[in-house]
Amino acid sequence: MEPLEPVVIWDLDDEPEGNASHIAEHGITKDEVWDVVSNPDNTDVASYSSGRPATFGWTQTGKHIIVVWESVADDPRTIYPVTAYETPPPSKKKTSRRRRK
Repeated sequence: MEPLEPVVIWDLDDEPEGNASHIAEHGITKDEVWDVVSNPDNTDVASYSSGRPATFGWTQTGKHIIVVWESVADDPRTIYPVTAYETPPPSKKKTSRRRRK
């Protein structure tokens, strides 16, 4: 059984302290947040700074972003995005061998 797409709670767009306004200040749209949190291939992790759940992923517009969110309910899965912003994509770890002298 595939995981269910989350229900995403947004504050009003014109609410200055709301999540929609805050995320827009970072140049991220609601659709871009949706691209990341609704993709079952993206893994949820804990935010390094806040400890809240976070999801990294690619948007359909080509941005690699992190969405930090709060869990509101499990059934149906409901989340409240707290912030979102662009992050560098994961780098492929290079395995280099040092020459011994």
